[in-house]
Amino acid sequence: MSAARAGSTGVVFDESALLALGSGNSLASQFVANTEHGPTRHVYVPALCLAAADGMRKGLAEHVGALPAVEIVELDFAGASTVGGLLRDGVEWRLGHAVHLSRPTPDWPDGRHVLTVEPDLYADMPLVRTIRLPRQR
Repeated sequence: MSAARAGSTGVVFDESALLALGSGNSLASQFVANTEHGPTRHVYVPALCLAAADGMRKGLAEHVGALPAVEIVELDFAGASTVGGLLRDGVEWRLGHAVHLSRPTPDWPDGRHVLTVEPDLYADMPLVRTIRLPRQR
């Protein structure tokens, strides 16, 4: 499915955003709900980020996997190659897949924002734009 239609927006949930979603964070939930109501809005969940989040919060993968508005993205060859390079550069594996999905592609020439509680983790990564998700208590 090509998401390059005019006006399409996409966001990538990293591990911290998934944990926030699982904890009932209202803004994270709003991103998912808005996707359900708009065909030009997309929420992507990198499989490696989901694995990391599920490792910290049992059952989160099943919860996220049951959300019809969320697209879980597998790690393909290009992604594995990119994540491998990021690992060699010292980037944590739990971030690598989100970085890969956020960068510009033919379908997403402007890239996709990473929704995260920890935007500073991405500060030195070229072509990665973030949206700060506030911590909720």
